[in-house]
Amino acid sequence: MLRHVIAPSSGWTKASHAVVRDRRMNSDAKILLLYVQGLPESATGRPLGELARKLEMKGRAYQQAKKQLIEHGYVHEWRGQGDGGRWVTEQLFTNTPLTRDEARAVRARLSPEAAGPTRAERLSAPPPSAQSPTVGEPTPPSAGGYVPEEEHVDENTPHPPSEAEPEPEPDPDPEPEPDPKPGPEPEAGHRPTPAQEPGAEARPPQPPPSPQLTRAERVLLSLRHTRRELLLGVGEARALAVEAAKWLERGLTESELRHALLAEPPMGGVRSAVGFLRHRLTHKCPVAPALVAPPEPPPPPVRALITCTSEAEEDHVFRPLGDETECADCRRATAYASWMVDTDTYDFPPDMTWRQRFVAVAKADALRGEPA
Repeated sequence: MLRHVIAPSSGWTKASHAVVRDRRMNSDAKILLLYVQGLPESATGRPLGELARKLEMKGRAYQQAKKQLIEHGYVHEWRGQGDGGRWVTEQLFTNTPLTRDEARAVRARLSPEAAGPTRAERLSAPPPSAQSPTVGEPTPPSAGGYVPEEEHVDENTPHPPSEAEPEPEPDPDPEPEPDPKPGPEPEAGHRPTPAQEPGAEARPPQPPPSPQLTRAERVLLSLRHTRRELLLGVGEARALAVEAAKWLERGLTESELRHALLAEPPMGGVRSAVGFLRHRLTHKCPVAPALVAPPEPPPPPVRALITCTSEAEEDHVFRPLGDETECADCRRATAYASWMVDTDTYDFPPDMTWRQRFVAVAKADALRGEPA
């Protein structure tokens, strides 16, 4: 590589090789570090975010660069509450990495009043001033003037209550009701079930869960023995068993399902066992196996050759497909012979062979009663 370098005579900033060649920081952090280092003293009163916006460094890029500068000791921050009740943040920038104690010592040297209000507090707006007192002397709360509610004990309402309806007179000769059939007396200490109580509707029994659901629920409830943070309740395991059963239906065993749910735990731990297992069961579900096409049926057996029974000059054989006794040419000639007798014609199609034509003429003459 050829290099042509001219040292600038003015407008330059000294950059340490430790900063330029540091692989732990990205280019945005290095550019921001060099840019702030080369600013004049009059521009140091601005926050780091405002200076980064002048470099078109915003959002995620600025947050990542600031995080790296803080981690490696180039930027230090102190946040506190001033006399005015406002929270302020004071930043210390350095071109050499400093520890927290070293940065606190530099802050005390550069700002002797660091124990009191910080520079950001001094630049902030002053606290609210005291309010002038209200005109007049404070007076105690006045008592009295309370008007009690009126009592409506003897008040007459415009709608008097309605009179009770007279009860119907009993029938002098009531018909005797049939005595109910005595049923079996319940045993002492036995309470009837809701289905045995009178007036209770009979509920249809719920079908038992499928074997896959039972196995999936058993696997989910057993995860807490390996990882305590995956503790599930019975209702939660029953709701997740629907997704877990799909794994078992696709050919996985219970041990494979348990290994897939416990493998690769998150770095920060599991916050919600239900959410973590539902996400893993849904997004890592194996692909359903492809349906295997049924095997094609074997071809029908090849039949033996037989002799055609038509009245042809030469005997010939053919391989039948069913129960036919004549070959295809002779059957076509027979059909064509019937058509020749009905139409009284001797026209033949161009694709008809000479044997078919001979057999058709012979059969047509036999149908007409003419000698061959």
